Amino acid sequence: MNADWVAASVRARSMAQRRAGTARCREVAGAPTLAAGLALLAGTLYGPRLAALREDAPAEHAVRATTLWQLRVLGGWIPASGSTLARALAAEYEAENLLALAERLREGTGSPTADLDLGALATAWPRAREARAMDDLAEVLRASRWGAIDDQSALRDLLTLSRLGRLAGESVTARPWAKAEAGLLAARLLLVDAATPSPRLRQLARPLLGDRWAGAASLAELRAALPRPAAAALAGIDDASDLWRAEARQHATVEADAFRLLRGALPGPDVVLGGATVLAVDAWRVRAALAAAATGAGGSEVLDAVA
Repeated sequence: MNADWVAASVRARSMAQRRAGTARCREVAGAPTLAAGLALLAGTLYGPRLAALREDAPAEHAVRATTLWQLRVLGGWIPASGSTLARALAAEYEAENLLALAERLREGTGSPTADLDLGALATAWPRAREARAMDDLAEVLRASRWGAIDDQSALRDLLTLSRLGRLAGESVTARPWAKAEAGLLAARLLLVDAATPSPRLRQLARPLLGDRWAGAASLAELRAALPRPAAAALAGIDDASDLWRAEARQHATVEADAFRLLRGALPGPDVVLGGATVLAVDAWRVRAALAAAATGAGGSEVLDAVA
């Protein structure tokens, strides 16, 4: 047992127990209005931030902010040796801030938005938020853990691969998850967007996927070119239009793995990883459920895909 990680592991397990859960998310998705869906979340950890909201976009932001806050609290219990893992887990939220900033800079509005508060888990954000042009932002990223951006139109994909590489480097346990997510990104890039991967994108993907994937012209070719975890994420998908099903299924796979870490691992980084991941998947379900409630759809096809 790693005594330094006991408190963080206890906190991670407690945090996961306060999730909304699959059943409640289905209730939210079936709610006739967004307001009704939000009311169903009142008793969960998302409740306080959602209480006054009645629009979908702020609700999604509030869910992300809640999850990040829980991660920040967990980070306060993690020993110094785990600080890089905590920042790697928080990189998803920093990426959202960076993408929102890039959109403002491209539009030239400069209008402030409610950025996610990363606190001590930030890496490039304290400098990046001062950027006044895309070139400024690109320079900040180049000098940070995010690295160079050679195609601003592919910023989201570059940031995603960068954070996945960081997570895989920090946690052997999370490496298969990172490879699977990178494989899904590659499938969408090649077979839906019909895009040519830039040199930087291929460089970021190399530790996760190798090089053969970039020349694939079909799902079958792509599966044959990918490492096992990435190929497995695409199993049973015959048409690129069904990639969303593979993405939803991957969330469920990661969640099941994370629950096993919470229940079976001794106190240590894997328990923290499990708790943070369970909550991240729960937040994904909550966002999907609220999106369904906002349209009055009576349910969520995305959530049904992982039933």
